[in-house]
Amino acid sequence: MTYQIEFKPRSIKDLAKLAAKDRAKILARIEQLQTNLSGDIKKLTNFTPEYRLRVGDYRVLFELQEQTVIIYRIAHRREIYQQR
Repeated sequence: MTYQIEFKPRSIKDLAKLAAKDRAKILARIEQLQTNLSGDIKKLTNFTPEYRLRVGDYRVLFELQEQTVIIYRIAHRREIYQQR
């Protein structure tokens, strides 16, 4: 199944703050989501958005809506779950 990737404005700001090598690694993993939702993905309980992708020390919070992966936040693991 192929998914379309959509970035929310906040996630674009989050990406801009990261170092170039971290940004490249995260974007490569996000591209892998398009084909088969592969990677270290976990469904979160009692949290919105409902899924997270782990990329080293960074987390990508996203949700699925039919054929679209909507990315909300990208941040370091110690910060991501505290911000809303």
